[in-house]
Amino acid sequence: MSADKKAPKRSDAPRKSASGAARSERNWRHPLRSWAASHRDSAQQAGSQLRRYPFSSAMTILVITIALALPMGLSVLINQVTQLGIDWQSSTQLSVFLDDGVDEQEAAALTAEIGDLPGVAETQLLDRTLALAEFQQHSGLGDALQQLDYNPLPHVIVVTPTSVTGGAEALEPLRDQLEQLGGVELVQIDLLWVERLAAILSMLERFIGGLALMLILALLLVIANTIRLAIESRRDEIMVVKLVGGTDAFVRRPFLYIGVLYGLIAGVLAWILLSIGLFWLNRTVREVASLYSSDFSLGLMPFGDGLTLLAGAMLLGLVGAWLAVGRHIRAIEPQ
Repeated sequence: MSADKKAPKRSDAPRKSASGAARSERNWRHPLRSWAASHRDSAQQAGSQLRRYPFSSAMTILVITIALALPMGLSVLINQVTQLGIDWQSSTQLSVFLDDGVDEQEAAALTAEIGDLPGVAETQLLDRTLALAEFQQHSGLGDALQQLDYNPLPHVIVVTPTSVTGGAEALEPLRDQLEQLGGVELVQIDLLWVERLAAILSMLERFIGGLALMLILALLLVIANTIRLAIESRRDEIMVVKLVGGTDAFVRRPFLYIGVLYGLIAGVLAWILLSIGLFWLNRTVREVASLYSSDFSLGLMPFGDGLTLLAGAMLLGLVGAWLAVGRHIRAIEPQ
């Protein structure tokens, strides 16, 4: 009998342990579930606030969209043009103009001599007779050039260096060496205009950085003022919530979500606007590039840049809302 009485106690032990584990799990999940529900309610309130005032919300979102799209679009354009300059720089060459008295055989011998120099990857001789015929064909001055008694164009040797690392300064020793050769009149590095382009793009990048900073400050002011008006429109509701024990953090949360929603919607619209703008501009860019025998075209906005735009827009919305709610909600206290 004593053994039979003790058996149920052993069988109850696992049941009690399982019940305690389940209770502990419920206790652990309950705060997390409450936290998630509170944030979900705050997000829903933020969405309701935007729907309650559609016109003012749309105006605020459009202002943020334009302010985001302007510097981001310029940045994308500069990045793509910079990449074009890098591609052109990789194909940099030196043009060696020969004296007028150098004939074709001497030009060919000089071309072979230059090809054996260290730092030279490839050489190509451009015959003056062929160059004149091509110039007559493409310049539209064929009749005028036929009246000349001599060919004014010199022989040109196009020299491709083995490396362009370091820019034009790194090619100056090779240029000086080529200028010392007999029959050479002038050596021109076809990289200077690319470096000028890079300097102009660098200046534009600084300008865009300053423009973006000013627009960010303007966006923070716009969002902060919009959130301040939203707080004032719900002043009585906030006072009631505080009367029943609501904390500043609880009252502040829906307005922070409003700022995040402003940033998210504006970021998506800016992304779409930039994609449409680049697609629309690309046709003109291809036509201009074809005039220079180039197949350059604008690409769509990179996906990584789009995600950066979204994240930055949401962060701006959050910061702008935080600046507004931090002071105004503390100032609202029930009497």
